[in-house]
Amino acid sequence: MTIKKIALPMLLFSCLSAFCQISFGDSRKINDNWKFTLEDAPNAQNITYNDTKWQLVNVPHDWSVEGRLSPTLASCTGYLPGGIGWYRKTLNIPQNKKGEKVYLYFEGVYNRSEVFINGHSLGKRPNGYISFAYDATPFVKYGENNSIAVRVDHSKSADSRWYSGSGIYRNVWVVYSNPVHIGQWGVYAYPEVTNGTGILNVEVALENGSASKTNLTVVNELLDTNGKTVAKSSQKVVVEANKENKIATKISIKNPQLWDLEHPNLYQLKTIVLKDGKPIDKTITATGFRKFTFDANKGFALNGKWMKMKGVCVHHDAGVLGSAVPREVLKTRLETLKQIGVNAIRTSHNPQAPDFYTLCDELGILVLNEAYDEWEFPKRKWLTGWNQGIPGFEGSNDIFVEWGEKDLEDMVRRDRNHLSVFGWSIGNEVDYPNDPYSHPVLDKGTEGFGQANYGGYKKEAPDAMRLGAIAKRLVAAVKKYDTSRPTTAGLAGVAMSNETEYPGALDITGYNYTESKYGSDHKKYPNRVIFGSENVHDMEPWLAVKNNDHIFGQFLWTGIDYLGESNAWPSRGFYSGLVDLAGIIKPRGYFRQSLWSDKPMIYAGTYISNNEKELSKDAWPIWNNYNDGQLVRVVCYTNAAKARLELNGKLVGEEKKYDEKTGVIFWDIPFTSGKLEAIGLSNDNKIVSRYAIVSSQQPYALVINEKNSTINKGGVAKVIVQVVDEKGFPVILSDNEITCTISGSGTLLGLEAGNNSDMGDYTDNVQRAFHGHLVAYIQATEGNEPIKIKCTSNWLKSAEVTLQVK
Repeated sequence: MTIKKIALPMLLFSCLSAFCQISFGDSRKINDNWKFTLEDAPNAQNITYNDTKWQLVNVPHDWSVEGRLSPTLASCTGYLPGGIGWYRKTLNIPQNKKGEKVYLYFEGVYNRSEVFINGHSLGKRPNGYISFAYDATPFVKYGENNSIAVRVDHSKSADSRWYSGSGIYRNVWVVYSNPVHIGQWGVYAYPEVTNGTGILNVEVALENGSASKTNLTVVNELLDTNGKTVAKSSQKVVVEANKENKIATKISIKNPQLWDLEHPNLYQLKTIVLKDGKPIDKTITATGFRKFTFDANKGFALNGKWMKMKGVCVHHDAGVLGSAVPREVLKTRLETLKQIGVNAIRTSHNPQAPDFYTLCDELGILVLNEAYDEWEFPKRKWLTGWNQGIPGFEGSNDIFVEWGEKDLEDMVRRDRNHLSVFGWSIGNEVDYPNDPYSHPVLDKGTEGFGQANYGGYKKEAPDAMRLGAIAKRLVAAVKKYDTSRPTTAGLAGVAMSNETEYPGALDITGYNYTESKYGSDHKKYPNRVIFGSENVHDMEPWLAVKNNDHIFGQFLWTGIDYLGESNAWPSRGFYSGLVDLAGIIKPRGYFRQSLWSDKPMIYAGTYISNNEKELSKDAWPIWNNYNDGQLVRVVCYTNAAKARLELNGKLVGEEKKYDEKTGVIFWDIPFTSGKLEAIGLSNDNKIVSRYAIVSSQQPYALVINEKNSTINKGGVAKVIVQVVDEKGFPVILSDNEITCTISGSGTLLGLEAGNNSDMGDYTDNVQRAFHGHLVAYIQATEGNEPIKIKCTSNWLKSAEVTLQVK
């Protein structure tokens, strides 16, 4: 399968990023100066409503993460609250816009929202992950202030198995357009690459909101990675009054620069609509050329090169920031995952913010875009701890019949131009045995089920045979708007689903934690393309991918720690990520890097063990806290052919070859303080990598690791604060309490140390370090004053840094 997508140069995205989404008109962010209250305020949609006592906020805004953690709340939400909230904003619509259409575009509101303008309801959107727009024109007052009000109902706070956040947690735009314009998400560009020729298939949907028939010319111009026009087409079209129409064309170029993981080459497609020779609408779509191939025996190829997807599943929150994650933070997280060797991400289990896909296009990361975690029936939601206690059954199932296909179609229409997206997932674990569906095959044992199945066949439960019919409808909804990519789903109960039409409705089939079925199902269903859609971090599941050509990849649970799906209190979230809540690589991240990265790397960590077979993938880089002469296990994660271990320059661990079965080299040595160094060697004994751990002394000072001295207005800086000893060595064991103060044109968005069991207040400027560090998120506000950041801690030397606002 081949896909097509172009992207703008980096400098253009700040002003043109809306074009990738709404794809018409003049789009402007309206994120500033909203009023907010966390209550169901009667009549708050009315123009005359008095909101003077409401809180002033900027969106994106997540009220749940600002709430107080409490063991009385649900563990599935990370012990954070939901509720009902209202937002209000005054928006001046200029007089010179009279005669134009006015739309309001929301990238995401969680959830069950209703939008009003000047007291009139524009509509409701229950799904909190879907972007949507409303035509506000009939109720707009030109040349005056207009009142926008948004009611958000997240009173069913435990409606998700993970933390969702609450509120207007993504960008909001006002869009001005000619009554005749390109449709919402109306440009669809998908590529084909054959024998050195790139063909860009382009469709442009048009809407005529006027009372008369209109003759139009649609011009599509393709610009290469240097901004040079390489192809152009022009079509005439007639759109009847108050009707829609579309044009289709093909743009062909020789020897295009292909988009791949190392060279994510992006083109621009300029689409201009002309009436009587004058432009009345335009948009720019990021696109490019690349080819996907899926084969039941060979797996997956990108541009004809067979490869393994080294994927992770990722939720959408970022610790203290909740679900309102700035683009800069998203980018650093994606760059960190790519550094580890990750080349694919599964959006578990819902579409993410538009910035996420744009960044994956730019960085060269494949994306499996997923829509649902449940369909017509709710799953169990854990309230007192993950898989503990009596579950609840709130969810989004009540909206599925009315909105299921519509929401899926909108996800596809919004994201189909992104080169990074390789497939559409219509569901995750909706076939979880007895949660809710059941089938007689469950009485035959648990083979073929990677997770608990909550008992045998239950006649009173929903019939699993329903899965096939629903899957066919959802697949048809996808194909209605994109036939260039495969459909898939993550199957939790493969043995049960194989008894239904569900897997057969999919183009490629994801197996969650069911590596045991890779071989037998490949023989039984020889035309089925199989991959690991959700997997644990152990070596065996990876070897099942690496050693079998027909399995094209795996997606680890998870790439990054996330809020929600928590264990019993105290626990903020799920702690299985390669990267912690602060965006810092964990030891298991370095283990995965040793398996997945092509760049030379080595890492060492330590712990006490009396078990010869225990080879921890969570060994921290600590060479302290042991007694002299105490036997300590040192484990080494590396992609070098072999490694040796030195202590204070002397050999203490003999040279050992890389272990293909475990992926871990280890030594047991007596403790002596000093510098412990793992050294990676090539087969011809050349040093290719080094990693040192130094015994630290008592905490002495704070240091700020901030390489950038400038910050853009409205931008966000991630500032890492580290505890060090008197010699400047990191003190990994320190948990000192740190206070962060900000002055100048900036504000502190939050402090995050990555400690999953710290249930303190994250809304203030005081936080304990974890593993010797924490992260401060600083946002530049209005003004040009330098932002001064000062971090202090009792008995430690303070640290300061200044960021210039530009």
